[in-house]
Amino acid sequence: MTPMLRLYNTLTREKAAFVPIDPTNVRMYACGPTVYDAAHIGNARPIIVFDLLFRLLRHLYGAAHVTYARNVTDVDDKINARALERGITIRELTDGTLAQFHRDIRDLGVLMAGDVNRAGEPARFIEPRATDHIAEMHRLIEGLVVAGHAYVAEGHVLFDVPSMPDYGALSKRPLDEMESGARVEVAPYKRSPLDFVLWKPSKAGEPSWPSPCGIDLPGRPGWHIECSAMSWKHLGETFDIHAGGLDLIFPHHENEVAQSRCCFGTDVMAHVWLHNGFLQVEGEKMSKSLGNFITIRQVLDDWPGEVVRLNMLKTHYRQPIDWTLRGLEESSRMLDRWYEAAGEAAPDAEVPEGVVEALCDDLNTPAALGELHRLAGTSPSALKAGAGLMGFLAVTQAQREAERVGAAGIDVARVEALIAERKAARVAKDWAASDRVRDALTALGVSVKDNKDGTTTWTVAG
Repeated sequence: MTPMLRLYNTLTREKAAFVPIDPTNVRMYACGPTVYDAAHIGNARPIIVFDLLFRLLRHLYGAAHVTYARNVTDVDDKINARALERGITIRELTDGTLAQFHRDIRDLGVLMAGDVNRAGEPARFIEPRATDHIAEMHRLIEGLVVAGHAYVAEGHVLFDVPSMPDYGALSKRPLDEMESGARVEVAPYKRSPLDFVLWKPSKAGEPSWPSPCGIDLPGRPGWHIECSAMSWKHLGETFDIHAGGLDLIFPHHENEVAQSRCCFGTDVMAHVWLHNGFLQVEGEKMSKSLGNFITIRQVLDDWPGEVVRLNMLKTHYRQPIDWTLRGLEESSRMLDRWYEAAGEAAPDAEVPEGVVEALCDDLNTPAALGELHRLAGTSPSALKAGAGLMGFLAVTQAQREAERVGAAGIDVARVEALIAERKAARVAKDWAASDRVRDALTALGVSVKDNKDGTTTWTVAG
């Protein structure tokens, strides 16, 4: 019997059974990157976590019955400033940054469009870009104005927060606390300090589009309206799951809810809201001023993507994670043990029930990894199947070792010759010569192991 998926819903503050609106079309949206610069390791956490959820949903409901949209923010103040600084368009800047982001997350084992979409069938992974959805933003904004939930003021269109009686239901923030935080430099054209921008005039040199609501001057969208427009376009007025980082609950996700619900007159935007916890580095908040700001690519320069993925999933997604060198070393050793245990085995046709049960408990990855550890000592094929669901052990041990040898640039013929030379020295009991050859192998980045049957095997040192 397939386990029941239970998820912790930020909206209700409780863990409950997940019941999709339509089991034949489960729909999920996650806030993706703002592509003005290389993504840092903290950005990788939601990408990996919600990729795992996408994999689990596909396993539970069928690959043809799950649609995942993860957006790209390709217009905002940082993007505009960086493009101006480089003397290029925002499209040129964001195309390059997005391409780098794709290289990074592919190395982390994240499913991409080419992995899941099939010609002639509806796309199951969608990566909408904000600037490709200006028309949808116009329709939402104008709909909000007509409904009395937004107004035009000095070239801006603003959402009228007091027009929504239950504004704040997602973040559970008291109204007076939100008003206090919003009173810093309140624009004079706002009716309420809480009102937020749906559309604003573009400054000289900034990208711009024709404005909605009869505004003469060109402008550009506010941040929050972008996700409402993209999720509506690709998933509908209401959908099953909305995901993102803990820092997005307020104001971004709260404002998404306000826009979408008030435009469409619905009780909810998404039925379930998931949020991952923060990441710190070696016990400290990551920041450039502390010198511990690490990009995904910098980590990948030192560690295989599979190690990085495992290290991220060792901590439950809702808990804070401390990113440490020791943790990466432990993850590397864990993967080595799994590959050795799995060997050349093919995965079982069925994913082990214990792994699925753990993941169905609000993505309990520590428990799922514990089950994989148990399977490593009992069933290579079951280990392979369970690890595969989580995005691990996609190749055999021999294939992995060949990839590592190629990546390290090791001269295999030279290594084999040295091993033969060392074996001859050991047969002759010339221990000094044997040790010299071992040192030479170590210098080449190779670890050797003398087996009980008299053979010697080698691997890339790591």
